[in-house]
Amino acid sequence: MGYRKIPLIKGEFYHIYNRGNSRQKIFFHDDDYRRFIKLLFICNSVKQVNFRDDILEKKIDAWDFDRKETIVSIGAWVLMPNHFHIYITFPEDGLRGENNITLFMRKLCTAYSKYINTKYKRTGSLLEGRFKSVHMETDPQAKYNFSYIHLNPIKLIDKNWKENGIKDFKKAIKFLENYKWSSYLDYKDVLRPENKILNRESFLEYFKDIKDFDSEIMEWLKFSEEK
Repeated sequence: MGYRKIPLIKGEFYHIYNRGNSRQKIFFHDDDYRRFIKLLFICNSVKQVNFRDDILEKKIDAWDFDRKETIVSIGAWVLMPNHFHIYITFPEDGLRGENNITLFMRKLCTAYSKYINTKYKRTGSLLEGRFKSVHMETDPQAKYNFSYIHLNPIKLIDKNWKENGIKDFKKAIKFLENYKWSSYLDYKDVLRPENKILNRESFLEYFKDIKDFDSEIMEWLKFSEEK
């Protein structure tokens, strides 16, 4: 993938993101979101995985796929209509001499791009070049990253909420609680297959319980509200 300004180092934590080429949508239907989420799970494996051969042809549930050893640890994630965010680290040495994050992202993005291009009979690049990364250099920055990722969907109902403050606080919270395409519900301890994506033990435990997590989320919502 060439030289990267911010090197991806073993044991460090990164906010990874990418968006559609020319800001185009990358999710067109609920099934597309579901496919990407399942790929977040099955591509995080030392195995070479083909969704059609290993999941569809064998008629198994993707969440029952035996991944063996995982190659990265995911702490949070969110999917938006034209982009995605993933909070990630890797505790082990790179596989086959590669960086684990780079390997995982290539597997994930290649599999999803092939799925979209085949499904919608399209050609060309789906995503805007290689993924971007932000190194978490301080503890407060890393803690805030959980809120930043999980609050992203509010832009869908109030795109200027960070600049102008929350117009309807209760509506924003309800929207988050009903938004299926992020790890927000996993931190709310909602039991669902998507729980398997996260490797929370690899990340610092910033939230003692759901109440603590809610408090952090609301603090950032109120911070914008008070501007």
